[in-house]
Amino acid sequence: MEEYLKDISDGKLYSSNDMVKVGCHDCTGCSACCCDMGESVLLDPMDVWRLERNLGQSFEQLLAGAIDLHVEDGLILPNLKMAPSVTGPKCSFLNEEGRCSIHGFRPGICRLFPLGRNYEGEKLSYFLLTDACPAKNKSKMKVSKWLEMDGMKDYERFLVKWHALTKSLRQTMQNYNEEEAKRKNMLFLQMFYFTPVQQENFYDGFYERFEQFERR
Repeated sequence: MEEYLKDISDGKLYSSNDMVKVGCHDCTGCSACCCDMGESVLLDPMDVWRLERNLGQSFEQLLAGAIDLHVEDGLILPNLKMAPSVTGPKCSFLNEEGRCSIHGFRPGICRLFPLGRNYEGEKLSYFLLTDACPAKNKSKMKVSKWLEMDGMKDYERFLVKWHALTKSLRQTMQNYNEEEAKRKNMLFLQMFYFTPVQQENFYDGFYERFEQFERR
């Protein structure tokens, strides 16, 4: 484990089959992790695919409402937008009762909290952020149950591929001039976000795009 992770976690790494103290009683009366998150709730292509299908909106329509674009190390990425409120910025999908209106198809980072992802080559593990969630008396749950994602093996394989791609792009963006970086970003956004995956199985569409992008 990286040294910086030891400072923000319980010092352990977990697999999706491990038990970890994250159960927070259905977040009763709390929406702390949905507020004042800035641009930190990044959206990967699967997140956007699920939002599009369940909300019946295109990526362009989502951008006009609950999603923003921001630049991170030269790479343009979408994130959930924080909306202004009397109590401060909160997720655009948080309803008046302080509950998530897209809970069944919420993004991966939302599912993850208060866990984080740790990537080592082709291996993905998880760590528990200490003091991130204010809930008391948390119960132990299996990581896979907490994430509520069907087909964890396929999901984790996708996450590893996506992380490797975006990490590589962030590095190469530093070597591009402004015009080259703009062209690469537009291709990236077009292939993975603006052009919807039509396949019923998201992974089929993603890996097809992935291979096409790698050849460009």
